[in-house]
Amino acid sequence: MEGAGTKGWSGLVGAEQGVGLNYFNYFTEIEARFQQRRGSILMLSTLDWALIETWREAGVPLEAVLRGIDAAFDKHEAQRARLGTRRQRKVNGLAWCSQAVLEAAEQARDAAIGSQAPGAPRESGFETGRIARYLARNAAELEAAAARLEPPAGAAAAEAAGRHQELARMLDAQSLEDLDRVLTVLEEKLFGALMAATPEPELTALRTQADRELAPYRGKMQAVQIRQVQQQFLHKRLLELYRLPRLSLFYMPHDDEHP
Repeated sequence: MEGAGTKGWSGLVGAEQGVGLNYFNYFTEIEARFQQRRGSILMLSTLDWALIETWREAGVPLEAVLRGIDAAFDKHEAQRARLGTRRQRKVNGLAWCSQAVLEAAEQARDAAIGSQAPGAPRESGFETGRIARYLARNAAELEAAAARLEPPAGAAAAEAAGRHQELARMLDAQSLEDLDRVLTVLEEKLFGALMAATPEPELTALRTQADRELAPYRGKMQAVQIRQVQQQFLHKRLLELYRLPRLSLFYMPHDDEHP
């Protein structure tokens, strides 16, 4: 569950991810490079799509993602050549490249705003204190949303806020994987409530927007991939519309300045 914070990238990637690179192009370019380097068509998993969404929301430049994918496969191929392994297992997920992508993103950021001081310690990004602050911020936003939203969305937001507070108290007793599974379920329940609460014309308008942006890429994507992207697009837009946070640890900012 690797991620990158949004802060520090603003202003560095506007030209790349503006008019010339819309929401769907970012996904398809990364998928195409991964499939090219793997040497065969492999449908990306939901986790892979979530990773791509994370990179894009964090403002990681497309070129940094592509360089990271290339670096991961270059290392893999060099190891295979050195060991002479003919039947080495194929790479079966984009998440396998996530560390290399983060390294490429850091290199791009360092080149743009200067390297860190020599010897500066690097945190993993998933320290207990940082996760606790993330859960507390999300709980506060969910409580505020619960006060202004009508049922069933308000009830779902209130439930999610309460669970965040419980999870924050249990951080030492659960793994990151288990924690993120719970957060993902809470977000899915919240999304379902938002779908039920949103008037039909607004949902239709959002789906129309998704179809319009996706249109140039329909010939390059399989039906299940189109549905995945449409769903993520709708999910993201509804959360923005109702001013609700993303809940998964994928979206935790890794540049938290609070002590």
